[in-house]
Amino acid sequence: MTNHMIGKVLQGRYQVVQTLAAGVFGETYVAVDIEKPENPKCVVKQLKVINSQPSYLQTLKMRFLTETETLKQLGHHEQIPKLICCFEEHERFYLVQEFVEGHALTAELPINPDLGYLWSETEVTEFLQDVLSILDFVHSQGVIHCDVKPENLIRRAYDSKLVLIDFGSIQAIDFEIIDTALPLCKVPVTSLGYIPPEQFIGQTQPNSDIYALGMIAIQALTGRTPLQLKVDPQTNEILWRCQNTPVSDYLAAVISQMIRYDYKDRFTSASEAWRALQQMPLESRRSQTIEVEYTLFSEQDETSQPKDYFNGDRKTSASPNSSPLLTGMKVGLAANSLVMGFGVYSIIHNTPTYSETETLYKATEEYQAGDLEGAIALAKSIPLNSNVYPEAQASVEEWQKQWQNAAEQYEAAEKAFQEGRWSDVLRAASQVPDILHWQSKTDKLVEQAQINIEAQTKDLLAKAYEKASLKDFSSALGYLSQIPEESSAGVIVQQKLGEYNQKKQIRASYLLQRAYNKAAEQDFESAVKFLQQVPKDTPVYATAQVKLVEYAQKQRVVQAESQKVASSKLPISLKMKEPFISSSSTTSLQFFDPGNQLQEVNIR
Repeated sequence: MTNHMIGKVLQGRYQVVQTLAAGVFGETYVAVDIEKPENPKCVVKQLKVINSQPSYLQTLKMRFLTETETLKQLGHHEQIPKLICCFEEHERFYLVQEFVEGHALTAELPINPDLGYLWSETEVTEFLQDVLSILDFVHSQGVIHCDVKPENLIRRAYDSKLVLIDFGSIQAIDFEIIDTALPLCKVPVTSLGYIPPEQFIGQTQPNSDIYALGMIAIQALTGRTPLQLKVDPQTNEILWRCQNTPVSDYLAAVISQMIRYDYKDRFTSASEAWRALQQMPLESRRSQTIEVEYTLFSEQDETSQPKDYFNGDRKTSASPNSSPLLTGMKVGLAANSLVMGFGVYSIIHNTPTYSETETLYKATEEYQAGDLEGAIALAKSIPLNSNVYPEAQASVEEWQKQWQNAAEQYEAAEKAFQEGRWSDVLRAASQVPDILHWQSKTDKLVEQAQINIEAQTKDLLAKAYEKASLKDFSSALGYLSQIPEESSAGVIVQQKLGEYNQKKQIRASYLLQRAYNKAAEQDFESAVKFLQQVPKDTPVYATAQVKLVEYAQKQRVVQAESQKVASSKLPISLKMKEPFISSSSTTSLQFFDPGNQLQEVNIR
């Protein structure tokens, strides 16, 4: 089956041609710009939208606009993709970024220490300095990447430079607002091991990115992924260096400080880590020797000086004796560590292939398009020794769980639709996971449910207005309360609820006052009728009920006296106890003052 988005044209110019990934924050596609003659490729990211409520969409839009401004600034660095544009279409938010032609760093990293090319110390040092210079720029813009891993470092084809991609997880460097933990279930499998401990408890720091970079360096030197490394149960530090690890004490100390368990013990900034690498003794920078069928030795020219990417000039490398790192750094080094300026290594080098990655992408595409069985079959075809095998297995497990959840939520939405429970349709649809197949099915239900909600809202509003015109504010409020929250008339409804509630209370006070006035005129029948109209949920209702009992009793007395007069046909003097007559022959009466308060006055 084809992907739901394949072939779609967004904003009238970006035609989707391939699915790259679907994750926590949304979907990523490759598109071509059909407005330009050469149809250049670009990357389109669709942000995840979990429900269609106006308040949620407005909040998401504000965050979207804020983050796109950040991405514009980040794109000024030559090793970060440029942001081409951003837009909103059909209540979905899209980013269009520069497409980087190249391959992910995963293709260059050794799969395991016995099968694959382990990086030399020089290669690791150059790699660290290159990425640290990118991170220093990112952090200077006030953001943290939060997902530095091999998949997000692309070796650009035309100049072989590393490009840092996927800023979908960025956070502001504002520790007052970063207070939410990162749920493990939301972390992609490929990110596990690279994410430092503090990030899982919502205390992400700029040097959290440095931790991730250090873990990549260890993988390059040892051929072991972060999840394959052991942890010291007493200190929680990573035990990565063994006797045959081809790394000098100095570089080992730098890397160990990058990955300290407590972020306070790490380098405080990317520039600080970069400078530590610049101070590495020259004998530790020598290229590692490689033995294929013969031995080859090479050494960096000791008179050359590395470029300072941060200050734009050249610095003189510090001598071994002047370096403060080995003496001041709190790093435990094994007593039998191997100090090597150069060495001889045997290579069993297999050229990395991208077929497994492409297979997983294809499986994801099939899954998104609705072919779960086909997607699982493709993912399970990835061999055990592939570096994407763990991700493939985790994806299968996640797909099965999400698919079942999507099917259940769609069934709930469909049942609610058949029963005419339009709001329940929207609520169930908002819980459907981001699987394009199920989203497209629920979108049809949501669209029709929204139309029905608007029609229902129009009818209820008309009835509310009619009742309000008759001063029946209780009934008007009853109709307003039936209008679904998902209606587009939410603002009007809230305004009218407040207005009619106030008018209902004013009218209740008015009715009580009229009852008082009629009682003062001995017209208890009319007074009772006014009191019977006072709504229950008003402040004067309790008083009205007391007076209702009193006036009803007096009405019966008056009626009884009237009947006696009529039967005897004799003029008699009515001697009844007046409700407001006191010993001073005054009548007590309450009236409605301008402040909407009832008060007692005396009438002679």
